[in-house]
Amino acid sequence: MSSADDTMWRNRFIVMNLIRIGGTLGVLACLLLWQSDIFVHGGTIIGLPLALIFLVISFFGPKLYASRFREPPAS
Repeated sequence: MSSADDTMWRNRFIVMNLIRIGGTLGVLACLLLWQSDIFVHGGTIIGLPLALIFLVISFFGPKLYASRFREPPAS
């Protein structure tokens, strides 16, 4: 493999991990929105569905991103 190929795969790996980390941070922020007074006094129920959405993103986002590279590109 050439250096360009290594760089491309490294960058894809970094993006997949950033999707995971971003989803996890989103879940934590939404749980704080739901259960604490940090963002809204008394919390708000909108944090629960948002936390579930971010949880799905953190689990399935990297898999969907990686599936873009399994098939040969259309020419």
